[in-house]
Amino acid sequence: MEISVFIDRENSSRDVVLEDNTKVSDLLKKLNLNPITVIVSKNGELVMESEKINENDSIKIFSVISGG
Repeated sequence: MEISVFIDRENSSRDVVLEDNTKVSDLLKKLNLNPITVIVSKNGELVMESEKINENDSIKIFSVISGG
């Protein structure tokens, strides 16, 4: 399946080809993103790394920003 993923750090969308039953953690590995540094939204709701991705899902990846 092919999905469009918006990555806020790049301020762009990217088409990504995934296998069926792909989890958010698999997507992050494929994009070389450290899961500790991002949060993922699926269809407008925050999801865990164990969440499965379906073909028509809207995926957005946001960088976690912290400061002191």
